[in-house]
Amino acid sequence: MKNLLLLLCIIGIASTATAQQRADVRTFGITPGILTPGPLNSITDVHGVKVGHHTIHVGTQIHTGVTMILPHDGNMYRERVPAAVYVGNGFGKAVGFTQIEELGEIETPIGLTNTLSIHTVANAITDYMLQLSGNQNVRSVNPIVGETNDGYLNDIRGRHVNFDHIYSAIENANTGKVAQGNVGAGAGTRALGFKGGIGSSSRTLPLELGGYTVGVLVQSNFGGVLTIDGVPVGEELKNHYLSNVVPYDVDGSIMIVVATDAPLNARNLKRLARRAFLGIAKVGGFASNGSGDYVIAFSTHEGVRIHLDDRSPVKEISNLDNKAMSPLFLATVEATEEAILNSLFHAEDIEGHNGDQKALPINTILEIMQKYNHIDR
Repeated sequence: MKNLLLLLCIIGIASTATAQQRADVRTFGITPGILTPGPLNSITDVHGVKVGHHTIHVGTQIHTGVTMILPHDGNMYRERVPAAVYVGNGFGKAVGFTQIEELGEIETPIGLTNTLSIHTVANAITDYMLQLSGNQNVRSVNPIVGETNDGYLNDIRGRHVNFDHIYSAIENANTGKVAQGNVGAGAGTRALGFKGGIGSSSRTLPLELGGYTVGVLVQSNFGGVLTIDGVPVGEELKNHYLSNVVPYDVDGSIMIVVATDAPLNARNLKRLARRAFLGIAKVGGFASNGSGDYVIAFSTHEGVRIHLDDRSPVKEISNLDNKAMSPLFLATVEATEEAILNSLFHAEDIEGHNGDQKALPINTILEIMQKYNHIDR
């Protein structure tokens, strides 16, 4: 009788997966962490944050795009947000990070794209900022752009991302549920032995801990030994780094963007960014030699914004006490872990420039999770 019930449960899960196809990991009863996601389970649960994509899929040769993250919908040059960066492994081509490190603030939207399009995106963001009302006399702009290399599935040397694509991603950015998987900057990425992509998740703290929200968006394109909520899925599938069964390229990259509405200065945002890296480890990544692993963290809280037109030499800002940071650290780790998993669960098979890449086999994954009693039903 017990075996029959287990079989019926597995069949039920498989039927659900078939009907729902690609969806958030929680849709399938897998619930990483102990904290509660926000209503959308996306970075856009942080009030005011907007995300836009422009995706380019042309035949089997071109799979790329751009993703734009806007901390708010105002003029970011004149109303900046505090920010920090953390470099887990510096094999990457990030633009604008040194000024964030020096000044602790962001003055443009954040762009994500492929390695050889990063300067196109930086130029387009610069043009966009110079054209905004109030910026007529601006002579210096620090565009923020991160990248991963999608050159296996995408004709990356063709540099197919252009200014119109970037403007489209900015103009279409919204505060709704973030599109995930093979979209925007994740159109041609691979991660942990499967098709990667864009993923997002969030956590909201209880009111007694401040009620703050942390949202994360990732562009996953890295290798390792896939682990899902503690279950050694990569090992079970024999699809992982150093496996003798499946050919595997461990190098790649991941870009992580962390947003919060907690009143944090650049120093504590740096501490938050460091914790995001722990989320990579939880899914089985280990920052290989050729992986560019970067985190950008910012706060949208009104009390910490930097108003360029305020000429006062002394500023009064809100600042969360160090002792109140631990819940936010946990929220960041959990949201990063789940964002990466969502990027895999939403991604779909791709026939690409140099070969094919299969997506995560959800039905098989659910059987493995059931074997380890890790399905929350």
